[in-house]
Amino acid sequence: MGFDGRLDTMIGMPSPSRPAKRPKNDRIRIQKVLAEAGVASRRASESLVEEGAVTVNGSVVQSLPCFVDPEADDVRVHGRRVEKRRRNHYIMLFKPKGYVCTAKDPQGRKLALDLVDHPSGSRLFSVGRLDLESSGLLLLTDDGELANRLTHPKYGVHKGYDVTVKGRVDDEVLDKVRRGLYLVDRRTGEATKTAESDFVVLRRDRERTRLFIALREGRNRQIRRVMDRVGHPVRKLRRVQMGPLKLKGLAVGEWRELTPGELRSLRRAARDTTPTGGTAPKARTKQIGHGKRRKKSARRIRR
Repeated sequence: MGFDGRLDTMIGMPSPSRPAKRPKNDRIRIQKVLAEAGVASRRASESLVEEGAVTVNGSVVQSLPCFVDPEADDVRVHGRRVEKRRRNHYIMLFKPKGYVCTAKDPQGRKLALDLVDHPSGSRLFSVGRLDLESSGLLLLTDDGELANRLTHPKYGVHKGYDVTVKGRVDDEVLDKVRRGLYLVDRRTGEATKTAESDFVVLRRDRERTRLFIALREGRNRQIRRVMDRVGHPVRKLRRVQMGPLKLKGLAVGEWRELTPGELRSLRRAARDTTPTGGTAPKARTKQIGHGKRRKKSARRIRR
């Protein structure tokens, strides 16, 4: 008995054969179906086929190319059915102050997730967080892979913030903060230096300084802790940018789906391991990162 015969006996499948032919426009290469379902990359999926691990409608796929209809054919890998990947959702929320970004809060505080009543009913989670007293761009999704890439330091996807601090911050202090300061990790107790960040002064007087800050890491309350260290506590903090994605078309508390162009740009940024730089607004701009006009698709905050 050959290898193929032994494999058929072991997994209890009938004799190998290719799936029945279907109209060309309904059929897709099987390695693409496996990759899109998250089973493996296309190349690794080809190896699975070569190993005899893939069956279609109960028959072992012997060779490539092999075309299947993912809507109608029963595709399995090692006997486990391959489910068609569901459509992911990508939401931009203009988070107000006074809301937390967790799924539950033991203190009973208001949840940012409750502001989004998405018709899909999908379980969304926030990509990164904004603290209770901060507002601005909060990305919500059910795409775990993209969320991980957007927050992992390896990919260097920047987050841009419009920050107002107390007092006049001189250039010497800004250079010190830009180069990085040591902060204690509250979980490990170890002090590590923050990564270099970009600062642009938007406005400065004796009472306050307004800055655009671009970070490439997301430590807990990092901006507030750093500015406290140098004697300029934060008065206002709003996230206005995440990589190429900018806060626009929303009023406070509103949300909308990302446009196809925004999603493409975000995915490109998440694939690129070269750190992305923030785009600072002009110093005289009164509003940063969000427009005055509201899109019809935006949802208002629910009182």
